Amino acid sequence: MRMRTIPIMLVLCMLSACGFHPRGQSSFELPFQTLYIQSANVYTPFIAELKRAVQAAGAQIAESPDDAQLTLSIVAEKMDKKILSLSGAGRVREYQLHYVVSFRAYDQAQQEWIAPAEVALQRTFSYEDAQILAKEREEILLQEHVRSDAVQQIMRRLNRARPPQLSP
Repeated sequence: MRMRTIPIMLVLCMLSACGFHPRGQSSFELPFQTLYIQSANVYTPFIAELKRAVQAAGAQIAESPDDAQLTLSIVAEKMDKKILSLSGAGRVREYQLHYVVSFRAYDQAQQEWIAPAEVALQRTFSYEDAQILAKEREEILLQEHVRSDAVQQIMRRLNRARPPQLSP
């Protein structure tokens, strides 16, 4: 029994030494203490998850841009589903899920920390008429996954964001 725990402990030590963090654990050190998230639609699952990620990284969510060091403007957020392929009988076989988030970040002096950018993600999933409920659930899970992926990508960009350098 003791001989089996030694390799497990060795693997755990190696994983912790390389900076491995389980998914969902924050390893971001944001270069600001307060962030205001500006969006036309404030109550989307994406915005809620983004706020949780920012708070988990140690920054506070400000109630107004005047109270924040940085404003993250979510210009657009769009989830779209397109038919990818049809069967010989003309029935849908595959869909492609597209998710795009456009954003920019700037400080109180309107200096851009992150120039206008976008995160574009896509996932493909099969469809079967006989499994409607299962396929609907699969689509919902894929939507949640792409939202989480977009949040992580934006958090990485916020982590690297810096104020613009002033010219001498």
